Amino acid sequence: MAEDSDLEKTEQPSERKLEKAREQGDIARSRELSTFAVLLAGGGVLWFMGSSFTQRMVQMLHDGLTLNREMAFNSDLMIPRLYELSLDMLITFSPWLLAVMLAAAFSPLLLNGWLFSVEALQPKFSKLNPISGIARMFSSNSLIELVKAIGKATLIGGVAVWVVWHDKDAVMALGMQAAAASIPQMGHLIGTSFMLIVGAMLLIVAIDVPYQLWSHNKKLRMTKEEVRQESKETEGNPEVKGRIRILQREASRRRMMAAIPTADVVVTNPTHYAVALKYGDKGMRAPVVVAKGSH
Repeated sequence: MAEDSDLEKTEQPSERKLEKAREQGDIARSRELSTFAVLLAGGGVLWFMGSSFTQRMVQMLHDGLTLNREMAFNSDLMIPRLYELSLDMLITFSPWLLAVMLAAAFSPLLLNGWLFSVEALQPKFSKLNPISGIARMFSSNSLIELVKAIGKATLIGGVAVWVVWHDKDAVMALGMQAAAASIPQMGHLIGTSFMLIVGAMLLIVAIDVPYQLWSHNKKLRMTKEEVRQESKETEGNPEVKGRIRILQREASRRRMMAAIPTADVVVTNPTHYAVALKYGDKGMRAPVVVAKGSH
């Protein structure tokens, strides 16, 4: 039945239907685009910070693992130390956290902008229907989301495996290095992996965004009957409008016929046209047409 309904919806959604859908919070969105924006912003900040971030991480690791004898045997001294390390870590990561939060907040502007809908926040008891829930689980949209999730996992997992295999000697050497010395090498591996993951996400976004736009448009398409019904609601029933025009013409004709006795002269074309003019009133600078008609 759903497929038959989709086949009947051959008309593009009207402006009114698009506006109504937006009021209900129903707009095209791409979660992959938001994820890509967050990854790009976070990675861009880490790349911009470069070696200074790596050196800072090494210093924090060194400070965190360095304890004097008095601190090791006095737990009261550990609390201020943990506070200092936590504050230092927060300061170090604050540019990255800020970039990620800004990217998450502004990424909706890339596709349809911000939207706050009170109607979308209202509870819908129809969603509690278990039969409808099962139907949604096995719908075509759920299948597509599953395929997307498998595709993302495959791409990202493939990138991770390739990086480990390509730099297997460096990965093996990490276990034999001191922790502080291994961080720059780990940073290089993570940076390489990140660049490849961003590239993979860009491919996913290039597929997902057009699909979401097409899917949303398809969902809002209308049948010919819906188009006619909406036209009646917005512009009025054509039959009623025609009847109103007839009544208006009849009323205008009655007014015109009532005004003919007030005319001073009737100018006629013997076979086609007649015009009744009034010109005798004082102060009238030109004749006035009070009635006209044609055969």
